[in-house]
Amino acid sequence: MGLDTYRIEMEDVVKSFGGIHALGGVTFRAKAGEIHALVGENGAGKSTLMKILSGAYQKDAGIIRIDGKEVDISTPKRGRELGIGIVYQEFELAPDITVAENIFLDKLSHSFGVVNWKELHRRAKEIIDSLGFHINPQTVTGDLPVASQQIVEIAKALAFHAKILILDEPTAVLSDNEVAKLFETLIKLKSAGVCIIYISHRMQEIFQIADTITTLRDGSVTGSMPREAAKIDDIIELMIGGRLGAMFPKRDVTLGEEVLRVENLSGPPKFSDVSFSLRRGEVLGIAGLVGSGRTEVLRAVFGGDGRQSGQVWLRGQAIHIRTPHTGVRHGIALVPENRKDQGLVIDKPISENMTMAALRKVLGALGVILFQKEDALAKDLCGRLSVKAGDVRDSVNSLSGGNQQKVVLAKWFNTECDVILLDEPTRGVDVGAKTEIYRLINEFAAEGLGVVFVSSEMPEIIGMCDRALVMAKGAVMGQLKKEDLSEANILRLAVGGGVQ
Repeated sequence: MGLDTYRIEMEDVVKSFGGIHALGGVTFRAKAGEIHALVGENGAGKSTLMKILSGAYQKDAGIIRIDGKEVDISTPKRGRELGIGIVYQEFELAPDITVAENIFLDKLSHSFGVVNWKELHRRAKEIIDSLGFHINPQTVTGDLPVASQQIVEIAKALAFHAKILILDEPTAVLSDNEVAKLFETLIKLKSAGVCIIYISHRMQEIFQIADTITTLRDGSVTGSMPREAAKIDDIIELMIGGRLGAMFPKRDVTLGEEVLRVENLSGPPKFSDVSFSLRRGEVLGIAGLVGSGRTEVLRAVFGGDGRQSGQVWLRGQAIHIRTPHTGVRHGIALVPENRKDQGLVIDKPISENMTMAALRKVLGALGVILFQKEDALAKDLCGRLSVKAGDVRDSVNSLSGGNQQKVVLAKWFNTECDVILLDEPTRGVDVGAKTEIYRLINEFAAEGLGVVFVSSEMPEIIGMCDRALVMAKGAVMGQLKKEDLSEANILRLAVGGGVQ
């Protein structure tokens, strides 16, 4: 087959959920031997389209062709038989079995139900090594770091000799070095004729790796073009239906008195001797490479992780926080890096998630939750934070990633906290939701809160923060004032150099 042949043709694909159109006649084509980026805001229809292609969802109308032949992809198993592998943003791994078992879960045994473990481990190692990573195939999957689990997911898809590989936010949990290795692997697969569909909100990555970019908005294709013909502003306009304007909203805040001070905080081996102060109305950034200790510092201040030494001062008073409960009681809030596991009770209603940190606001005289009052408060918070939701009693799992993140923010908006710690608050959300979250951060600061903002995206640190600390290997390498914030200065400190 020639590399210019369309491997995938999806014509006039329609999908509705309960009368709501998720896809309104989408036509999408991708070639063998290309990396095709699929972009759009959360809720634009990207995941729905790919789930139809993989067999997880069934289309209501339309035609799908693979290599020119019309196919009916009735189940995920049928999708795999057709050579379609998909790696979801939320991993689908069994944590209690080994890496090799996860990779070959659907075809563990050969004859008479007997597993050839030596051969299984050899084949698993071969696939992982081909990706440029070194993971012991006999390791229990749940014991691996998140980045390694991502690689196992990709290996699992390739074990079926996928000729179509769908990746949904594949770099969200990877370090820069791991991203570089992944991209090398994708280029090899592309050279071998694999059609790669790459879903990401990271524009820099898309313009680095993609051959073609297709944009979706509100369940319709709004554009498709070669990467070399595309500009970031044009892609954003196609995604959100208008010019983005200022990515980072302006704010005019007079900084108040010191609200938080951290002195010589140490939690070996993750971080040591970390000190900083925070004033009311200030947005303090913490930058650094993945693994630099940023998350662990925030969790230690909040009470989520222990610390060996150091002192935290709040409103001028020394405080001793040993658990998240005491952190909340003292007026410190944390929006964690992993919203689904740590920030939300994913199968509970939106309203419960929004009010759980301040239940006293919705309790009656006998300590009974007044659901009508809870719903009214949740509706008000949805309005204030622009949360797009059908009903506040719906499960929070029904929301897009950006709206889930707003629910986490709403939870703390509903409390009387003085300090809010934000750990990668825009990870995995689209560009439109990002601007909404930036607006909310400014609103927190305008109300006199102190905000600590951890981000791996340097433009966010530069655009949102009044000043920033830069960490590397668990230590603070330096502090940058607003006028000194630049990608070059942040990177120099992050790799152990100095500011020029």
